[in-house]
Amino acid sequence: MLVWVVYDIVENKIRKKVSDSCKNIGLYRVQKSVFLGELNANKRDSLALQCEELIDADVDSVYIFPMDEQSFKQVKLIGQAFNKDLVSDEVITMFF
Repeated sequence: MLVWVVYDIVENKIRKKVSDSCKNIGLYRVQKSVFLGELNANKRDSLALQCEELIDADVDSVYIFPMDEQSFKQVKLIGQAFNKDLVSDEVITMFF
């Protein structure tokens, strides 16, 4: 299942740890605080637990959105959509 991870984290050190967790589990960066990729339910839940342990729930937020292929095909990109320097060719291929 495709999964989007979107976060808003105050502390740089914590933000980096969440970013590393997303990369380590196999997600691809789409924007500075947005990741996308295929995760099974176990990996998705594992990432959620890792993020929960890392963040300060009083000031930070992490959203993990599962998305099916049909819904993904309906995603609309407006403007630059993402920073191509941050994104792998695999993510670009998913959109185009």
